[in-house]
Amino acid sequence: FFVGTMSKVEYFETRKCDKVDTYGDKKVEDPYFWLEDPDSKETQEWVENQISLTTKYFDKFQWKDQIKKRMTELYDYPKYGCPHREGDRYFFSKNDGLQNQYVTYQQKDLTSEAEVFFDPNTLSEDGTISLRASSFSKSGEFWAYGLSQSGSDWSHYQIRTVDPNHPMADKVGEKLEWIKFGGISWTHDNKGFFYSRYPAQKEEDKGTGTESLSNHSCYYHRIGTPQSEDKLIFATPDHPKWNMGGYVSNDGQYLIISIHESTDPVNLLYWASLKDFDPESLGDSGISVTKLVDTFEAEFEEITNEGSLFYFKTNLDAPLYKIICIDFENPARENWRDVIPQSSKDVLSYVQCVNNDNLLVCWIRDVVDILELYNLQGKLLRQFEMPGLGSVASISAKHDHKEFFYSFTSFLAPSTIYHYQFTEDGEGKLSTFREATFKNFDPNDYVTEQVFYPSKDGTKIPMFIVHKKSLVRDGNNPTYLYGYGGFNISIQPYFSAIRLAWLSNFNGIYAVANIRGGGEYGEEWHKAGTKEKKQNVFDDFHAAAEYLVENNYTNPKRISIHGGSNGGLLVAACVNQRPELYGVGVAAVGVMDMLKFHTYTIGHFWTADYGCSDNPEDFEYLIKYSPVHNVKAGTPYPSVLLTTADHDDRVSPLHSYKLIASLQNTLGKEEYQKNPLLIRIEKKAGHGAGTPTSKIIEEHSDVYAFVAHEMGLEWSD
Repeated sequence: FFVGTMSKVEYFETRKCDKVDTYGDKKVEDPYFWLEDPDSKETQEWVENQISLTTKYFDKFQWKDQIKKRMTELYDYPKYGCPHREGDRYFFSKNDGLQNQYVTYQQKDLTSEAEVFFDPNTLSEDGTISLRASSFSKSGEFWAYGLSQSGSDWSHYQIRTVDPNHPMADKVGEKLEWIKFGGISWTHDNKGFFYSRYPAQKEEDKGTGTESLSNHSCYYHRIGTPQSEDKLIFATPDHPKWNMGGYVSNDGQYLIISIHESTDPVNLLYWASLKDFDPESLGDSGISVTKLVDTFEAEFEEITNEGSLFYFKTNLDAPLYKIICIDFENPARENWRDVIPQSSKDVLSYVQCVNNDNLLVCWIRDVVDILELYNLQGKLLRQFEMPGLGSVASISAKHDHKEFFYSFTSFLAPSTIYHYQFTEDGEGKLSTFREATFKNFDPNDYVTEQVFYPSKDGTKIPMFIVHKKSLVRDGNNPTYLYGYGGFNISIQPYFSAIRLAWLSNFNGIYAVANIRGGGEYGEEWHKAGTKEKKQNVFDDFHAAAEYLVENNYTNPKRISIHGGSNGGLLVAACVNQRPELYGVGVAAVGVMDMLKFHTYTIGHFWTADYGCSDNPEDFEYLIKYSPVHNVKAGTPYPSVLLTTADHDDRVSPLHSYKLIASLQNTLGKEEYQKNPLLIRIEKKAGHGAGTPTSKIIEEHSDVYAFVAHEMGLEWSD
């Protein structure tokens, strides 16, 4: 039934159940437990009621049509990925502007006419089938690729020949199922590849199931055969929650097996010889491995090898990361040697071998990227000048190629692709390969600032602030404040045509706070925002808002905070803790039930960042900030919009369902709660990856229209 209120919205009451969970000697009510079943008739009716409620409210937005039209105009420009050479051809991805999915093109050389190689837009009318994985065989004759439906993390792999007239063209095309968080790595004989998958699940749960996943294992697939004949390579039945991947070394002689127990940057490292690899001779126990690293103490990411000499990027005794060399024939730790030592201030974020014995190294310096070229002895050969405060969005390079591509982007400039060609004289040639042509926006009218503000404990936190050069700091500018703060992920400058409508048509400010928990300053920065220190993340974000207010950029009523996934948790926790500091809170696909997240889908992997309520010590800090358990009665909340999707099988929509039910039931009927508390539920979409362009524009139009409506903003052409 509906509850009459003096607020803008009349909410329906969400039924409470008598579910109580026990954590040690503590009992915690879980009144919206029934919403965890996505297939129940009651949950589905509840979802439809919420969609109806939100749609009715959204219908009153004054500027929605203008926003959608403007976003469509801004988004409509050609977008390119870096080229990569496979065999005797180049491939690249391109979106003409408004295509739902990127199309893969091929060409004989960099100047010849490109032809469509694969177009996922032809696979579904609504663009909800997306390309997730892509890997070509060593010869470039075969292509294995992964497809996902409706945004689910589940993929299936298929194989095809690059040349449709290849003798094997009608012999491949098999389908490999139940793949999630796995890669594809071909043996150099071009006969097959290694990949990882889970055991078969219930077909009806694909994309919407909430059960925790187990027994991720590595397999070998020989092309042209059914998946049922795939050979088990490696599994850890004694540790069913571990996740793994198998990768072939650059020379094709070794299989590297990397095993993770969580999202923490630590892994086990095993290897096996592929010199006489015969999958038909493998028994049920898989391949024989050598355990190089058998404790979860550090991260080891293989870069390249020269025979038995292997090069790794690692954080072993190096929270900012370094590059080391290990001889597999002489693997004692005292023989490990540093190649590029840890920097005194910069984070070594990415390494790729190129030109056989060169290392292309990307560093993060105060959240922006530095790109350099070294040799395998660790000698610096060249620095690549970046055109401003920005980041290297992608790198396309192979160890045996004498060229590479990289793209650079910033808050105000779409990706420019650069091409570097190694030359005989050793000088090399760098050229601009492709510049994005962008219309309807002049970046010269805008500026990107970087400031460093103090958090509650005095730690200096970097923040980017983007706005018109003509902005007047009158304390009244509408401000979009974004944050993430988790999982060692760095939020660096990147271009989004979507946000330009906010900057140009609402004269808004776009700010990104690089709070602790991320990877902006290495592993110590990451750990300072995890587990019992998670409150640092929220304090950093509160301090960002306070800085913007104190320095006359804006005021609390004009601050809209945004974040997705772990950032959705950030927004919800901050709204609970400091509702008076924000005017609007938009939390996308957030982790909201911190006592039970580890019991759903892949959530057990996140305990390295969050902790786990099964542990009494962790329970004590989790219960203090878990959004579902900390909705405050008696205090007016800002306008809140949660967004989620029915096929999000990474952060299940049940998190957002339970939080919005708590917000509406606790605050919705109170006279003081004038601001809306709503949820936007997208159908046939997931956590974000693979979302078609049409849905991206539609969702962001809704979000920006919501923010503009709640702030009472005027549209300016």
